[in-house]
This record gives sequence, C-alpha cells and structure tokens, in this order.
Amino acid sequence: VQLQAYGGGLVQAGGSLRLSCAASGSIFSINAMGWFRQAPGKEREFVAAINWSGGVTYYADSVKGRATISRDNAENMVYLQMNSLKPEDTAVYYCAAGPNYRVIGAREYNYWGQGTEVTVSS
Repeated sequence: VQLQAYGGGLVQAGGSLRLSCAASGSIFSINAMGWFRQAPGKEREFVAAINWSGGVTYYADSVKGRATISRDNAENMVYLQMNSLKPEDTAVYYCAAGPNYRVIGAREYNYWGQGTEVTVSS
C-alpha cells in the first residue's frame, strides 16, 4: 500500500484546512485509515481514524468536534477536514493504514504517507 498525503499549509487560527490522502497498491488489504500528527519535539499522536469499508470513525479528544475524517472508496481517498484550527494544531500530518479504526498507537499502523505540514498562526 502506498499513501500520499497533501493539502497542508499556513492558516490563521480559527481557519480551516482539508487534508487529503491518496491510497494505491493493495487497497483490498486496508482495514482502517488514520491521521496522525507530529509537532516539533513531540511524539507522533493519533488524530482520527475511519473504518475503510463501513466508514465508522474515531477521534482524539483534542480534535473532536473540530475534525471530520471521511473516505471515498471509489477514488481510494481519505480526507481530514479540520475547522477552528488552533496554534497547537501545528504539526506534520501523516495518513496511515492500520488494523482497526479504534487503534490509536502509531506502531500498529503498517503503511505511512510522507506527511504534510500544517502551520496555524495566532
């Protein structure tokens, strides 16, 4: 499975961004897709995940109510819509393919995209 994330950028606090992740290769093997983020000097943390077939979602408390993860199975795409962005959302965002949408440990995810940088200015 190959993943490519894009859509990051510089946005003011309170603004919105939509991140995209294109999946290719052995799509049939994907059970769940997740978004993680890593801020400078911090560990990679779970943001949101979605069950690939059924579309059930799971969110970290830090983004619940501000983020929406979705997928387009026909296009093999996963999206992360982030609203009401805060400076603390600044990080490199990664998409990943994993075993289950309720799994939040980065080590459990098998495939990773290259990351897209999000900077939120105050």
